[in-house]
Amino acid sequence: MTRRIPVHAEEMLRGMGYEVTISEKNGVLTREELKTELAKTEYDAIVTLLTDTIDADVIAVMPPSVKIIANYAVGYNNIDIPAAHGRGIVVSNTPDVLTSTVAEHTVALILTLASRTAEGDRYIREGKFVGWEPMLLLGTDIKGKTLGLVGAGRIGSEVAGILHKGFGMKVVYSDVKKNEALEAVCGAEFCETHEEVLAQADIVSIHVPLLPTTRHLINKERLAMMKKTALLVNTSRGPVVDELALLEALQAGTIRGAALDVFEFEPKITDGLLNLPNVVLNPHLASATEETRTKMAEMVATNIIETLEGRTAPNTVL
Repeated sequence: MTRRIPVHAEEMLRGMGYEVTISEKNGVLTREELKTELAKTEYDAIVTLLTDTIDADVIAVMPPSVKIIANYAVGYNNIDIPAAHGRGIVVSNTPDVLTSTVAEHTVALILTLASRTAEGDRYIREGKFVGWEPMLLLGTDIKGKTLGLVGAGRIGSEVAGILHKGFGMKVVYSDVKKNEALEAVCGAEFCETHEEVLAQADIVSIHVPLLPTTRHLINKERLAMMKKTALLVNTSRGPVVDELALLEALQAGTIRGAALDVFEFEPKITDGLLNLPNVVLNPHLASATEETRTKMAEMVATNIIETLEGRTAPNTVL
């Protein structure tokens, strides 16, 4: 394991008689550290995280005994899948398990941003609160407003369900294809382009994978299409948003505010974002509940056990 994850995975693997070695470094392994660790001994499986870049060069140093790379994440853009398959190595992930958790966190960010709750917390901690004021930190209502989904898969659909049913929000969305279930449940309206969504939405929530076609999907030109009162929330992948363009838009008042759980240059935060009061920043916490992270660990162990026992891992990436 390149990093310690919930102990349930280790317990499952040891219970099956497997030896488990966990990186002793308290933090992300550098590229050279990762290559050194993966080349030093024989092993049958490796547990990786999104913070581990498993490209062809890294895969090349793995011993011939490796049968599976089990990614402790839903996404797997950190792994060179063709290079792994070329070595006959199975790649697995942990899909579906965190849908509700990430959706709930996304809604929490939306509510925090709209109500300016984080600003209020800082205001009190800084000793500025002297009593109720009629114009202090005025937020914005979301009831009856328009939610725009850029990507309407499982997580986006659940976000829409919560906000439509709980707050009466109208839902518009763009995706590679129509989501008929979302339309039936929320009366969501399909838009042919992302631009149509951005122009209509009071709140834009991003739910797309990181692909060459989605890198900087939210850029200077598209931010300019949004309402000046709009809020942008990203819990998908950092590079989907051009952070320099976002910084300029927030400073210029092109949009009202943004909430980010992921970052373009993670863990580095773009200079300037930390100083803006109209930005809510989270350290990649959207799936961070005890229940979900433990279930992910269980899925990782199951994928490894099934592969090493000569069966097909239930979450194989093809």
